[in-house]
Formats: sequence, C-alpha cells, structure tokens
Amino acid sequence: NSVVATFCDALANNKPIEINDENTELELVYVDDLVKQLINSINDDNSRSHFKDIESIHKISLGELAEKLKYFADSRENLYIETVGDGFEKVLYSTFISYLPSQKFAYNLNPNIDDRGVFVEYLKNKKVGQFSYLTSKPGVTRGNHFHHTKIEKFLVIKGNASFKFKSIDSGENFEVKTSGDKPQIVESIPGWAHYIENIGKEEMIVLLWANEIFDRDNPDTYSHEA
Repeated sequence: NSVVATFCDALANNKPIEINDENTELELVYVDDLVKQLINSINDDNSRSHFKDIESIHKISLGELAEKLKYFADSRENLYIETVGDGFEKVLYSTFISYLPSQKFAYNLNPNIDDRGVFVEYLKNKKVGQFSYLTSKPGVTRGNHFHHTKIEKFLVIKGNASFKFKSIDSGENFEVKTSGDKPQIVESIPGWAHYIENIGKEEMIVLLWANEIFDRDNPDTYSHEA
C-alpha cells in the first residue's frame, strides 16, 4: 500500500481523501521503471558486485500529489487534461486510470445540437489547445467567421467538404475541396474568413483542433458572411 494507491482508489470511487501535512515530501518510483532497472542489473554482470541507486525518482509534496490526482479525476467532467505524454505526469495519470472501476471506463460528453448538425468538445489542454468534432447535414455551411489569432485545423473523416476562404483585408477568395477519402488537413488562417460547406449527399464528420480553448468572454471569433 502507498499514499498514491490510497488517493487513487478514493478519487476513482468518488471518496474524499485526507491530508495530514500537505508539505510532506515524497520520493516516488514508477513500478515499470524499477522493474526495467532490475532486469538491466540482472543482465549486467558488472552490476552484481556493487550497490546501485534507484533511478527515475520523482520528488513531490503530498499536497501537489493530491492536486494532480484531483485534476485527473475532474477531467472526466470538465474535459481538461494535463500534458501527460511523458515524465511524472504520464506515469501518474496511467496509475490513476488503472484504479477506475469498470463502470467508469466510459463517460458522457455534452453535444451542442442544432439544425446544422452536432458540435462536441472532448479534450482541452491549456498548453496544447482544444479538440472537438462536428457534423454537418448535406448543403449546410458552417463557420462564417474569422479569427485574429486563433488557428484551427480541420480533418474531414466522412463526407465531402468545400472550405472557402475570404481575406478580410483584400477580399481575395480561395477554395479547398476535400473528403473523407482524401485525408487532408485544412487550416484556418488569421485574417481570413472561412466557410465549411457539406457538398456531399451524406452527413459530413470533421475532426477539429484549435490552438486555444474556447473562451466565451473573449472568443476571438467574428461573424463574416460570404
């Protein structure tokens, strides 16, 4: 047993955690790193004759550990996730996820539905941005706006799309046609209004990444009709 196991089990099952001294300093080692070092030592004849220090020790306070694990638990509701691709955050996140009961292997999202189709946010990161997807019915045009700084990358994975662009400064027009049969990233350009039309006969599905999280108070999104 360890404080990591105790906290993970509690938060994964919606139970409170207790902290006696949040300033307590911890030294943690991820089990896979320890096993890898043990195997390397067994296979290295020269390592058997002397003591070896444990590698990959992660130092963190008890309070910081609790905050990170709470952040992971809350991410299934608010969709925010830390950068968990490497280092301590990666192995701590994997450890937390491993404690989830089977009924929590999936969790629901909140789709925004209107006459055009569906828009769904599914992942947010303050450093990386926001991931979402949208659908459009045949003949429907989405977008009709421009950004000053915000950038979006679109990937059509089903259907056929026409991406039309118009320069706010010069009035120049440009068009890109793509489809789910032709994997291609189409990028919004600051200062160019964009319009995304479903030119096919079936529902269109588009993956979307933005380099910032949508802020209702400062959306950097300005309507502009074609």
